Amino acid sequence: MTPLKTITLHELSAHPAVPVDAQAEAIARDIINDVGARGIDAVLEYAVRFGDIAQGAAPVLSPAALKAAHDALPEETRALLHRTAERIKAFANAQRNALAELTLDIPGGQVGHNLAPVERAGCYAPSGRFPLPSSVLMTAVTARCAGVSEVWLASPKPDTLTMAAAHVAGVDGFLAVGGAQAIAALALGAGEVPKVDVIVGPGNKYVTAAKKLVSGQVTIDMLAGPSELTVLADDTADPDVVAWDLLAQAEHDDDAIPVLVTTDATLPARVNDALARHLATLPTAATARRALQNGFAVIADTLEDAIRACDILAPEHLEVQTRHAEAVAARCRHYGGLFIGAGAAEVLGDYGAGPNHTLPTGGTARYTGGLSVFHFIRIRTWMRIDNPSAARAIATDAVALAKLEGLAAHAQSAACRTKSD
Repeated sequence: MTPLKTITLHELSAHPAVPVDAQAEAIARDIINDVGARGIDAVLEYAVRFGDIAQGAAPVLSPAALKAAHDALPEETRALLHRTAERIKAFANAQRNALAELTLDIPGGQVGHNLAPVERAGCYAPSGRFPLPSSVLMTAVTARCAGVSEVWLASPKPDTLTMAAAHVAGVDGFLAVGGAQAIAALALGAGEVPKVDVIVGPGNKYVTAAKKLVSGQVTIDMLAGPSELTVLADDTADPDVVAWDLLAQAEHDDDAIPVLVTTDATLPARVNDALARHLATLPTAATARRALQNGFAVIADTLEDAIRACDILAPEHLEVQTRHAEAVAARCRHYGGLFIGAGAAEVLGDYGAGPNHTLPTGGTARYTGGLSVFHFIRIRTWMRIDNPSAARAIATDAVALAKLEGLAAHAQSAACRTKSD
């Protein structure tokens, strides 16, 4: 088996990604409608059917249960979770501090905006073959840094590590349910789970489809599909390093998409040799081999073509392993997270260097960015008129525009502000 097939730039252009699976969307719609009609009874029924919880088990874990899980862990594991949380918190707080309230003088008064967090956030953390405490921290810690007053987490079949991470993040409630049924419970409210204002976090295709369907009733961060890594490399790249980075992506799950884009025609073969060697002893080789079948290598004639290939992909993660990596990275336009230079391994971003690892996939990086405090904050505008006489010019223009649009009451509402005191 050749781990990575080679395709042309033209073939790459011909296959756009589709963020939401149509069959998954149909299934998710039925589940959401059922939860809307039957509430917590429907949530429990699906949770038991899909193996999230056992029959009769409580679907919601208390903060006390989360603390007990945390306290049961070895000291070094607890310290690891807290260190990771602090790095995520430092970056999220810096993002929050980059936002400022605004006041601008206008004739007769002032306008501006203020910043307000949403009241409730729902965070989703997937649970597949392995626990993902990093996703718990990335979502819930960021919500807290944004100032959200009530944070709920949903994750199926939680283990001690996931529960402990939820305690470190300071969540208010933990719904031990996954899939579309968890998204429905958070979006609509079910039993003791309140209706939230925003839902964030990665998940499988049913979670992604459900987030799409409830968007509008709540806001969501993005439509996150299978995880992706594109490595942009030239002849300076180490094939062993590239291979390990691609395997780190491939071992996520069968649907992961590892990609190599290179200007060095010899690199794909050398990377494939390294992949074969590493797969021989990799514990997660079975999953990685299947995911590698989704991946490919693109050999570009020029660096410009290589950058164009990366922009077409608009990948979740983009590593730049070239000479003058910073200058090359500055020319890339579409990506979720950027990793500049051979030392900036994407896995360091996965595990809490600071920036959030919840990132757009399936080409959606062309129009959205990764999870941040901004997803939990509303920018609300305001206007105050202290001197109606000084504001007469604004009101007069409003009258004129209202008449052009045929809205007579609009015109009169503005015109009554133009009269002398």
